[in-house]
Amino acid sequence: MKRKTTIVLLSLMALGSLSLAQTKRDEPQKKTIVDEVVWMVGDEPILLSDIEYQKLFARSQGLTFEGDPDCIIPEQIAVQKLFLNQAKIDSIQANDTQVTRMVDMWVQNVISELGSKEKLEEYFNKKLSQIREERTVQARNEAIVEMMKSKISQGVQVTPSEISTFYKQLPKDSLPFIPKTVELQIIALEPQVPLSELDRVKGILRGYAEDVNSGKREFSTIARLYSEDKRTASRGGEYGFVGRAYLDPAFATAVFNLMDKTRVSPIIKTDEGYHIAQLIEKRGELVNFRHILLRPTVEESAIKAATARIDSIATAIRDEKITFDVAAQLYSDDKNTLNNGGLMTNTSNESEFSGSPNFRYEDLPQDIAKIAYELKPGEISKPFVMHTDKGLEQVAIIRIKEIHPEHIANMNSDFRRIKEMALGKKRARVIDEWIRARQKQTHIEINERYRNCHFQYPDWIHEDKK
Repeated sequence: MKRKTTIVLLSLMALGSLSLAQTKRDEPQKKTIVDEVVWMVGDEPILLSDIEYQKLFARSQGLTFEGDPDCIIPEQIAVQKLFLNQAKIDSIQANDTQVTRMVDMWVQNVISELGSKEKLEEYFNKKLSQIREERTVQARNEAIVEMMKSKISQGVQVTPSEISTFYKQLPKDSLPFIPKTVELQIIALEPQVPLSELDRVKGILRGYAEDVNSGKREFSTIARLYSEDKRTASRGGEYGFVGRAYLDPAFATAVFNLMDKTRVSPIIKTDEGYHIAQLIEKRGELVNFRHILLRPTVEESAIKAATARIDSIATAIRDEKITFDVAAQLYSDDKNTLNNGGLMTNTSNESEFSGSPNFRYEDLPQDIAKIAYELKPGEISKPFVMHTDKGLEQVAIIRIKEIHPEHIANMNSDFRRIKEMALGKKRARVIDEWIRARQKQTHIEINERYRNCHFQYPDWIHEDKK
């Protein structure tokens, strides 16, 4: 069954200018596109191939349009061009570090979906380097568009009366369904690792460094075989271009100080473990490097010692000798929560509750979710071993601070959510008004074949050109 939707430009552009490799899956529709500029928005051209490739992508995904795709797609691209054209005037540029991060995530996700780098290259009929280069351009444009939207709607606020009016006028069947969520507090302890184990790990890394510096082995070969960073090991330890802000401060200092591409850095300690790195290339404020990560082995005896210690903390809390909040501040090794009474914050970019203390059970890390699911409000768990997002083992206890039952959004329980909805609608209206005004102020040329389109924004064709 085909999905019926109005295609949003940025979601289409996310897969970019698809190569004709996809037409191999759809031979009856294969055709040669004689390229030409069919729209000009300011000094931003829209090519016929841009439109045809987006139509091809829509067909490949089984998507249909509520209208003529030959009108909908170019208009969506044109709206993006309005933002990009204004961004040039306003000298707005994307953050290269964020763009690189977006491209890295996109490549990883697509490789994960398709199965391998080779299948990705086959899918697009291009080398990975070409795919990354094209995706970088697209990601940069997407980032600039979002920055322009933020600038346009900057300062837009909603008053309590506006929120109340918005809520009263909203049809009840349009109110969002709020799933069951939970607020959690955590105290986590890191098992003690003996100096002998730290020395062992450092000794191994020194040996790798000596082999590379002497020309005995390639850094990339060692990284593939031994690095414990799963994200980069398969790429020979290559990290990808990033800025300082994306890296641990100690790590950033070490890799940005590297000058000789044939030499290996000193050992670097971070929250993830111990590293050595090798410079690949610097581009202004960005650096690309290879690294090898090793983590000290945590002995079972250290796990037991940490478990006994945190169990005594839990007993003291249950006996009301200390509160969970104070115990978290005094004893927890979880840097993200110790100054907040152990209260966890939802950081999932895919969650509607991101940035709040509310979690659906499926939003929680797996090790925590299976414990939390069995707890009642106010109840403290038994100690359990968990793995952090950095791959480290910790012993933890958690407490259910509050459970919020599933419900239809209302002003009493979900004022923040309704405020966001009201604010989003007001910002969308401001951006819509900006688009309509900018149409009239921007030089626009449209090929005759698009003159009879029924556009969402009718002023693409100025009166003097009709």
